[in-house]
Amino acid sequence: MSARRRTGYVWHERYAWHDTGTHVGIFPAGGFNQPHMTFESAESKSRMAGLVEVSGMVDELVRVRPRMATREDLLRVHTAEHVDRIERESADRGGDGGDGFTPFGRGSYDIARLAAGGTIAAAEAVLTGDVDNAYALVRPPGHHARREMGMGYCIFSNVCVAIEYVRAHLGVRRVAIVDYDVHHGNGAESIFWDDPDILTVSLHQDRLFPQDTGAVTDTADGTNINVPLPAGSGNGAYLAAIERVAVPAVTAFAPEIVFVSSGFDPSPVDPLGCMTVTSGGFKDMAARLVELAENACGGRIVFSHEGGYSPVHVPFCGLAVLEALTGHDTGVVDPFGQSFDASPAHELQPWQDAVIAQAALIADALRL
Repeated sequence: MSARRRTGYVWHERYAWHDTGTHVGIFPAGGFNQPHMTFESAESKSRMAGLVEVSGMVDELVRVRPRMATREDLLRVHTAEHVDRIERESADRGGDGGDGFTPFGRGSYDIARLAAGGTIAAAEAVLTGDVDNAYALVRPPGHHARREMGMGYCIFSNVCVAIEYVRAHLGVRRVAIVDYDVHHGNGAESIFWDDPDILTVSLHQDRLFPQDTGAVTDTADGTNINVPLPAGSGNGAYLAAIERVAVPAVTAFAPEIVFVSSGFDPSPVDPLGCMTVTSGGFKDMAARLVELAENACGGRIVFSHEGGYSPVHVPFCGLAVLEALTGHDTGVVDPFGQSFDASPAHELQPWQDAVIAQAALIADALRL
């Protein structure tokens, strides 16, 4: 039986009000592109929040109230030009984060500040001992945002803003980020590329997005590790990458707190990825990361929500992670399990093992 933990939980209805418009998945509507909805919509996040409540999990959590990140908080990470433009366009009719594929509507500046502030609040609750660990179900996501621009549906870098906050206010120096979103965590990598006190570990589908980042050989100054897994990787490959790369690297780095960029787009029914990780796979990864944090930094770990674009499957994946964080089993059965739990794709394949082995060798040789 799992040990019970006090898990902080951040969610605010305003996250669901971030308006990404009527894009055709990724592309603007118009011409032959019949208006539909943007892949990054409120659906998967608000439905996860709904299942957290209906399952009774919410009664096992400690609610943490989010607050808006201040301009000062944002400027520790982002350029003034980027922050000012988002604020200006948000006050008018909305705009784009910067890459041409990150739409936002009127009022999204404050919602993006609330997302970054939600991750700050979760980290503060963990570091002050109010909770043992925390999950910040925030939106818009953050791990693609660069210092000078938003990217990949991300406006501000929620995790990086939170890290710089706790370093500025709570005496933290060394921090590790583990990112299992299906897309490369390029934003956090670029922001902390030259910072020896931040370790970034990204597990992602090889050359999915962005296609020109996330190579296994990209190691910055020795505190950046990429595990670009081949398309089709399932539970076996992901857990092996956690066990053989993330765990020893973070352990050797000895951080004071671990952040997890928690994206559920490695799901087998996600429209933007080609992986096969089940809710059980996410639960196993989360449980191993919680154990890692207990051994490395007194259990201090914060999960901040990133991608995941299947409205019907994300809620079950998210609930499974919360079960790992709290040690509480809701008894909720993932209906997609009957299709995917017994898939042969979950076995670790030689071509997946080769990538993990290469990343493990590189991690072992880094100056951690």
